[in-house]
Amino acid sequence: QLQLVESGGGSVQPGGSLRLSCAATGFTFDYYTIGWFRQAPGKEREGISCVSPSAGRTYYADSVKGRFTISRDNTKNTVYLQMHTLEPEDTAVYYCAAGRLFTNQPICVRNVYDYWGQGTQVTVSS
Repeated sequence: QLQLVESGGGSVQPGGSLRLSCAATGFTFDYYTIGWFRQAPGKEREGISCVSPSAGRTYYADSVKGRFTISRDNTKNTVYLQMHTLEPEDTAVYYCAAGRLFTNQPICVRNVYDYWGQGTQVTVSS
């Protein structure tokens, strides 16, 4: 059974750092593009960072570029999102998602992803 499990969320002060992990089971991980999405209260779920199956290509939304880094370890079936210089505007539930996209382009649009984790809360507040 395909499963994605996020971990690493929590509460942090502005300027702080967190590392999210997404552990995958039940499918051929290195065939899939993996994305990190987030949803703040009252807002649409947005793609913030995605990585191609080979990890050769990455995408970052402008809002996180330069602060967040996505990586994946295909030997561990895990994707990471290292987040630095966190801001209150980063407060959201963060989801990882997997999509078999048949391209090396890290498309970061939610409707092409088939499988989703349950989400992990990130709260940035002083």
